[in-house]
Amino acid sequence: MTSPALADVANPTGPTVASGGQVTGPTWKSVATQSLAVGPVSYAYRELGQHNGGTPVILLAHLAAVLDNWDPRIVDGLAAKHHVIAFDNRGVGASTGRPANTIEQMADDAAAFIKAKGFKQVDLFGFSMGGMIAQEMALKEPALVRRMILAGTGPAGGEGISTVAGVANYDLIRATFAGQDPKQYLFFTRTPGGIAAGQAFLKRLQERGENRDAEIAVWAYVSQLQALKAWGEKRPADLSAIKQPVLVANGDDDRMVPTPNSYDLAKRLPNAQLVIYADAGHGGIFQYHEDFVRRALSFLSR
Repeated sequence: MTSPALADVANPTGPTVASGGQVTGPTWKSVATQSLAVGPVSYAYRELGQHNGGTPVILLAHLAAVLDNWDPRIVDGLAAKHHVIAFDNRGVGASTGRPANTIEQMADDAAAFIKAKGFKQVDLFGFSMGGMIAQEMALKEPALVRRMILAGTGPAGGEGISTVAGVANYDLIRATFAGQDPKQYLFFTRTPGGIAAGQAFLKRLQERGENRDAEIAVWAYVSQLQALKAWGEKRPADLSAIKQPVLVANGDDDRMVPTPNSYDLAKRLPNAQLVIYADAGHGGIFQYHEDFVRRALSFLSR
């Protein structure tokens, strides 16, 4: 385990190692959206990358996210070496059903989707709320999970998680008045480097011009806020039960899920390594996407 005192504080400057090659076949910009019925729910998902018998990588999304909120550079970077699948949570985007209002239910839904796809074991990459879902899955169904990447996230009962709604809604309001996307404030610092990184990230999110996903509905967003509040007020879990290797990543100035949560995760998970990106916020992995993909590919290949 990486001690918080010895955390890898990353501050890449200049060119970084390329993201592991090129995707063969469709890219995140062009890959078709499919649907999979699991009981009464039809899940919207996208699937791409290397179908070479390796362990699939399942992407678990953040608060209010739909498929088009994943950074194309990260998805394509992972797909250059791995079989990658992202899906909309129940009742979110193009997925049907009543939106879940607990992290536990979201974890059960994710496990049901994975099993319906026929996978016996997967790697999980959870960002923000998705990282909470991943933790719950690893505790509930450890045999289903080989490795995990937890980015911009925190444990049950973690610092500031129960008040995410206040931070998110405040930035939603100020972004509206400023004529900007709220993610510019929520995911990135207000330093010159953070602002530029946010602008580049938002531009990448618009690269897919056709067959885009539906935006999250208001009631689904409210349900997710309820889930985050309950998760933040929940009694801390015994994370020592999670034996899988875990890569924990965040920026050094995360306002949404405060960065001390990442240090806490790395300390409590028995087989974790930690990377903290300098001059970065909640979206540190998007700001330093090339470095993150390089680290993620190395971690997943071990």
